[in-house]
Amino acid sequence: MTAPLLLAIDIGNTNTVFAVCEGDTVRGQWRAATKTERTADEYAVWLMQLMGLAGIEAGAIGDAIVSSVVPESTFNLVTLCRRYFGCNPIRVAEIDDIGIEIAVDRPHDVGDDRLVNAIGAHARYPGALVVIDFGTATTFDIVGADGAYRGGVIAPGVNLSVEALHMAAAKLPRVAVRRPAAVIGHSTVGAIQSGIYWGYVSLIEGMVDRIKRACAEPMTVVATGGLAPLFEAATPVIEHVDPDLTVRGLVSLHRGVREARP
Repeated sequence: MTAPLLLAIDIGNTNTVFAVCEGDTVRGQWRAATKTERTADEYAVWLMQLMGLAGIEAGAIGDAIVSSVVPESTFNLVTLCRRYFGCNPIRVAEIDDIGIEIAVDRPHDVGDDRLVNAIGAHARYPGALVVIDFGTATTFDIVGADGAYRGGVIAPGVNLSVEALHMAAAKLPRVAVRRPAAVIGHSTVGAIQSGIYWGYVSLIEGMVDRIKRACAEPMTVVATGGLAPLFEAATPVIEHVDPDLTVRGLVSLHRGVREARP
């Protein structure tokens, strides 16, 4: 008999990721824009169609886990799991012991996504880590060799910076984030693209250097998020790009919670 599948949901500020997992294997993964007004029924129509195209039946889902940094969206996605998949999902925010130490002043203030990334990274990469997540914000999270979450850095995300520049300066256009042909721009668009791209490369290199000096130990740098490959190509600082880091962290956390329960 085939084991039930896990539905892992990561609700981010910009996008919500849905992944159907069979053990450590991701059978299907899809993303939708995070919209707080979207109902459980609307999510169900969209998600079930995509699952069907991947040959996954709704009845094959046996459990779910939800990570969220958008409380207003959590209710509808929990309802989705209960109404359409017949399971009461584990919510990361409600887990008393996630299996790692959260060594910061206010542990409850740390976003679900950052903790889940720490769990996923520690499960795959040995030693102390810097985890860079290119999302709505660009975050740098420090994971000890023992798996403990030891704090981090939050900077405005790449696309957020592009949008803010366009909104605040009337004559500056909105540009695509890409690697420009030259560092020095010879047009307004080229100058903006260089400032965004090479500015963030400098942010990455400078921040990682400061983090490593502050921690005073060897550290491996792992990046995730949609723009991670774009920036990996420009700097040797990023040692691994792991697009499934958050999903793998959710799978690992779900397994730990279920094994700890009688």
